[in-house]
Amino acid sequence: MTDVESPAYVPGHGLLKGRTAVVTAAAGAGIGGATARRLLEEGARVLISDAHTRRLKAYEAALAEEFGAEAVSAHPCDVTDDTQVRALFDAAEHTHGRLDVVVNNAGLGGTAPLVDMTDDQWSRVLDVTLGGTFRCTRAALRRMRATGGGVVVNNASVVGWRAQAGQAHYAAAKAGVMALTRCAAIEAAPYGVRVNAVAPSLALHPHLAKVTTPGLLEELTAREAFGRPAEPWEVANVIVFLASGYSSYMTGEVVPVSSQHA
Repeated sequence: MTDVESPAYVPGHGLLKGRTAVVTAAAGAGIGGATARRLLEEGARVLISDAHTRRLKAYEAALAEEFGAEAVSAHPCDVTDDTQVRALFDAAEHTHGRLDVVVNNAGLGGTAPLVDMTDDQWSRVLDVTLGGTFRCTRAALRRMRATGGGVVVNNASVVGWRAQAGQAHYAAAKAGVMALTRCAAIEAAPYGVRVNAVAPSLALHPHLAKVTTPGLLEELTAREAFGRPAEPWEVANVIVFLASGYSSYMTGEVVPVSSQHA
């Protein structure tokens, strides 16, 4: 696709030392996995979650070997099932004693022209991407309201703002995540909780490469000013910023992580 070099990896600076974080859809090499790693590098204790149990356990083992078993745990969760969502947050508090940061990364894409899109295709993408973010945000805020603080970071997309053929369901879901973020932030501010979102343009990882045609990836890459996709950890850096004290006056914001031409 491109031979443009990525920047050097940025080391951690202890920005989240002593905090406990939950990251959904964190098994693998995408944004969720990169975010879990970045949170650990910044000193947080992290509970990773995913609907794919085998991949989840494998990633937990890899992170535990690198950061220590006491720093990382895993709990499977299908974010379309509220019983599983509540069990996930119960596990975070039981294992780590507190809940400071929640990163709602779970989402589902797909490509289908609107005229050919089935109700099932529409509903599935909306239920995972928007409904899952709603369920996890609700569960997080119920706990954070009781403790008087915390941070939620949602993963949206520039597609929530910009039109892309074949993405009506995904774009609608991500636009919904943005609106949910803004409304939740206003409601959560009185009890000291911040809610923000990132909106990546194109972060390349193995799963995306499998479900996207080479032609579309070339087209999307051509829109980026740097001539390359983002590395997942570059998106994770912005998530860490929003989770940290460096963004203490920010809430209800959707931050683009994009080099797309204006």
